[in-house]
Amino acid sequence: MRDIHTDHSCNSPRTPNFRQRRRSNEIPAEINKSNGNFLLVDDKFKYRSMWIRAYSSMWMLASVSLIVYLGHLYIWAMVVIIQIFMASELFNLLIRATQDRRLPKFKLLNWHFFFTAMLFVYGRILSKQLVNTVTSDKFLFRLVCNLIKYQMVICYFLYIAGFVWFILSLKKRYYKYQFGQYAWTHMILIVVFTQSAFTVANIFEGIFWFLFPASLIAINDVGAYFFGFYFGRTPLIKLSPKKTWEGFIGASVATMIAAFTFANFLARFQWLTCPRKDLSTGWLQCDPDPIFKPEYIPLPGLISHWLPWKEIAVLPVQWHALWMGLFASIIAPFGGFFASGFKRAFKIKDFGDSIPGHGGFTDRMDCQMVMAVFVYIYHQSFVVAEDYSVETLLDQIMRNLGSEEQLALYAKLGQILQERRL
Repeated sequence: MRDIHTDHSCNSPRTPNFRQRRRSNEIPAEINKSNGNFLLVDDKFKYRSMWIRAYSSMWMLASVSLIVYLGHLYIWAMVVIIQIFMASELFNLLIRATQDRRLPKFKLLNWHFFFTAMLFVYGRILSKQLVNTVTSDKFLFRLVCNLIKYQMVICYFLYIAGFVWFILSLKKRYYKYQFGQYAWTHMILIVVFTQSAFTVANIFEGIFWFLFPASLIAINDVGAYFFGFYFGRTPLIKLSPKKTWEGFIGASVATMIAAFTFANFLARFQWLTCPRKDLSTGWLQCDPDPIFKPEYIPLPGLISHWLPWKEIAVLPVQWHALWMGLFASIIAPFGGFFASGFKRAFKIKDFGDSIPGHGGFTDRMDCQMVMAVFVYIYHQSFVVAEDYSVETLLDQIMRNLGSEEQLALYAKLGQILQERRL
């Protein structure tokens, strides 16, 4: 095996697109040589690593708890900040410093595409909430309606501006590098914004649908770490040599138990279950959805004979929680395995070093990305009731008709009601 320094030399004709300087998150040679024979249970520094990881986890838990307490808009802001960190880590992965010095403002082009994608994705997702926020002001209402109407045009021409910028920035001898960066940027946008789009949609359906699945991923990750820490002996997958079957199975059982019980706990907080219809701040009050209301299941006579109660209260959301727990423990970890394989392909230990003991933000979000998409699809398919209520019809009217057409429609409806009363 060649040394990592040799592989990163710019003198080699087969040099991959890495920086010349060795980064702190590259895999040390002594660990890289083991290539799968290095279990966490055998790590002599595992207790030091565990305390660093625990300390960082406590800070993250406290920060996220505060943001969740503040409400929907602050959670959305947190998602945006995490996106920016993830994009920065992924943009830096294939940067070659020697090339960038000869291409001034080329990195700025990446961020132009990033914020264009952000405007497009969030504009489409939050258009209804934005309209509901400004309905009391006619001028703002018209302004927002026009922005929503022409949002796709604005985003398209922003993208075209970036495309033209890219073509004009092409330089001889750097074509391959520049087109590689162009493709890499678009792949990053797909990965980052696919996850975030579903995450933000879940947030506005109710904080529960963001907080609960994110908690399941954290519980599964912690469970896999500690079960592997104390009992892990059987390697699970070569892509991630520290993962063991003992950690995987133990974490799965712990996640399923936590899913059923934690869903019952979170569902008791009304401000977590209410959907947000606008972009205002503050806690919400609403009539809880039926899945957050208890159903009483009678116990069999043989069991109730020995117990002081004859029935148990179960929230319907707890049955949905079991399916989400199953996905979080069986399927979502493959997002982490994919990230592990990706890092091995680029010979790095972590995507970044922003979070001590955890790596970068991308390292923490690998499983969350898979989970967010699943929860959105599951919620829309099996939880949301398909109906055509008055509120739904009014939302469609607000979205598709201009202000004058809406006033004409309301006047016509008022006329019809008066005629029926007469």
